[in-house]
This record gives sequence, structure tokens and C-alpha cells, in this order.
Amino acid sequence: MRRIVLASAATVSGIVLLLSLKPDSDPAGAAASAVPPQSSVQGGAQAAGTGSFTGDVQQTQYGPVQVRLTVAGGKITVAEAVQQPKGGQSDQINGNAMPKLNQAVVAAQSAQIDAVSGATFTSQGYKKSLQSAIDKMKASAGSAQGSGAGAAQVSGTFTGDAEETQYGVVQVRITVQNNKITKSEAVQAPKGGRSDQITADAVPKLGQAVVAAQSPNVDMVSGATYTSTGYKKSLQSAIDKANASASQQGSGSQGSGSQGSGSQGSGSAPGSAQGSGSQGAGSAQASGTFTGSVVQTQYGPVQVRVTVAGGKITKAEAVQQPKGGMSDQINGDAVPKLNQAAVASGDGDIDAVSGATYTSGGYKKSLQSALDQAGG
Repeated sequence: MRRIVLASAATVSGIVLLLSLKPDSDPAGAAASAVPPQSSVQGGAQAAGTGSFTGDVQQTQYGPVQVRLTVAGGKITVAEAVQQPKGGQSDQINGNAMPKLNQAVVAAQSAQIDAVSGATFTSQGYKKSLQSAIDKMKASAGSAQGSGAGAAQVSGTFTGDAEETQYGVVQVRITVQNNKITKSEAVQAPKGGRSDQITADAVPKLGQAVVAAQSPNVDMVSGATYTSTGYKKSLQSAIDKANASASQQGSGSQGSGSQGSGSQGSGSAPGSAQGSGSQGAGSAQASGTFTGSVVQTQYGPVQVRVTVAGGKITKAEAVQQPKGGMSDQINGDAVPKLNQAAVASGDGDIDAVSGATYTSGGYKKSLQSALDQAGG
């Protein structure tokens, strides 16, 4: 784990919210040409409660639910489910329930909404994820009310959620330096057959377009619609995490704040709990709980959570893993070994467990995304 240095000792007033990393808007009008980025908010309080906020993943009896809010001036303008139960009757039930829940949130401007009849489990998961998104929105708005002369400068590596497409998984990682995206890359992309050729052409173009535009608001690559769509969704969640880091940096110049535990589509990021000492430039090591992205494998999802103290992994655990049939036996043996290996190595470079290749591969990818959030 690397040491994370924050150079500012002044109280932060203007929450950056990475206006240069604005949420995706009208794709039809998108262009890959450069958009002059704004590195800070003029007047500070303007940014209070503005941005995109993704709630924690909530597991239900029929599958995961996760909600994302778009907020402008403290008002929820869009609510959407970025994950919802799928397959069988779930498609019909959620096709009816989700639009109603989304509309209810915008109307109520809170999590105090009614469950949709016939979709009890989905409604409950939706409301819980919604509440966590609202909590993040409030934390951002609160941190933007501070006083002082400085503006938070966000730097670090942020890995987006893994997005399933018709041809495979797409997952994006961005490198941010002083609020500017300096690199955008796919850490997962569809493979095999024609996908290799399509991906090799499309992914570099998407990465270059993102760096030029400083936004996920870029054109699709012709002939790679599914990959482009997955790329932009994962990119947006990476930007959400960078924005969460900005909001966490917005309060206090004495010591370090707390890092909360994240879930898919949310979480702490480099610098989010790092304070600067009263003598000027200080340094601190990451501490907190960091939850990696959900990684889909051939036998089911894998998601890893790590506990970090003083820059060192003290605990690793799988909060999701393939279940049922032989998977219970295989993962009952493999996951504890992977957990121990992560703590022993202190990074994501661990060996796969024999007989559990798919679980091991998913574990390592989710572990790496958790470490990215911790700044390792």
C-alpha cells in the first residue's frame, strides 16, 4: 500500500465534485472533442447537493438492487436502478415496478415512498439503496458548507463497477490528477472471436475520447455499441467514486476524517480520509473498509471487502461468492485460502486456488478494485 500525501492545511470550503467529470448527459449531442475542465467551484456553496450519487448494493431474495440519483441544486432530478433482479418473472415485475419507484422518488424527494404492490422485495431493496444514496448526497452538501480559502484537489485511481454486456463484462479504471482525468482504460472487456478485434479497436478510442472530453459524454464507437455502452456505464461509476472522494475531502484541516465502507458503485477513495497536519504538508496511510466491485464469473458473482489499518490489509472477506451445488464445497475451501493470501501479501497479487479458477479470478479482480479505492 502506498502512502497517500495531502499537501493542503487550509480548511476546505468549495467542494469540487469534479465538475470537469460531470455525469453523462445527452449522448446524442456528445462529442469526443476537448471540453475545458473547471477544476473548482466558484463560490463554494454552489456545488452543495449537486452531482451523481450511487447507493450501496442491496441483496434481495431475487437478486441485487442498486439505485443512482442525479441531483441538481439539492433537488433529485433523476432516480434510476443501475442493478435490479433479472430473469423469469423478475423481468416483468421490475419492468412495471422500477419506473414507478423512480417517479415516486423524484416526486417525494426522499426515501419515504410506498412499496409497489407485487414487488415487495425489490421495493425494499430499492428503498435501502436509495437511502444510502441520499446519505451520500447529504454528506456532500454538508461538506460544501465549510469556510476557508482552499478547494479540494482530487487525485488517485478509481475503478468503476463491472458492467455486463451481451458479449461480456466491461470495467473501466480512471486515473485522476488534480481533478483531471489523465488516463481511462478497460480492466475488463469482451474477449474471444470477433470481440477481440472489435475491443482492440474500440477501447483505445473510448479511452482517448474520455481524456479529451473529461466526461463520459462521448460518442459510441461504430460497430461496438454494446462495449461502448458498458464502458460509459462503468466509467460513470468510476467518476461517482472520484466525486465521493471529493466530497469526503471537503471538511476539516485538522487530522483525518473517517472512511466509511463502500459497496458496488460507491466507496471511499484515495484521500477521502486523509487529513493534513497543522504544520502544512502532512502524510497519512489509508485506514477503513473498502468493498470491491462485483465481478461476474461463470458460476456466479464474487465481491471482496478488505479492512485496512495504517496502510495494511488486516482482513479480507468475500461478501458475495458463487453458491449452490459443487460451488458450496469448492468455495468453502477456496475463499478462506484467498482471504489469508490477501492479508499475507498485502496486495492483489495472489495465486489462484487449485480447483477454483473462476472464483479465484473473480476474487482477485474485486480485491484489486477494493485496493484501488484504498489507494493501494
